[in-house]
Amino acid sequence: MGSTKRTTIRLTDERQRLLEQAKEIVSAGPTDDPPNSDVIDAALTHLIESQKNLDDARQEMDPTTIKQFNTSVVGLRYRTSIESRWR
Repeated sequence: MGSTKRTTIRLTDERQRLLEQAKEIVSAGPTDDPPNSDVIDAALTHLIESQKNLDDARQEMDPTTIKQFNTSVVGLRYRTSIESRWR
């Protein structure tokens, strides 16, 4: 069995607010309270899939159309590249 890396995430007020918003998206219903690890896994998966979707769409759509789907994290900046703007 492999070792598991563990880290503690400092929950600032802003991060807690974002986590609560994401929890609402991930939850199966109003009484569901998914663990933070599930919410983080879903967010990471969504980020990776979003970048792949934008990159794939770039082959079929013009940049102006694709830019409508940009987010503050992933977006089409130039006709030939996808870039993360998170950091």
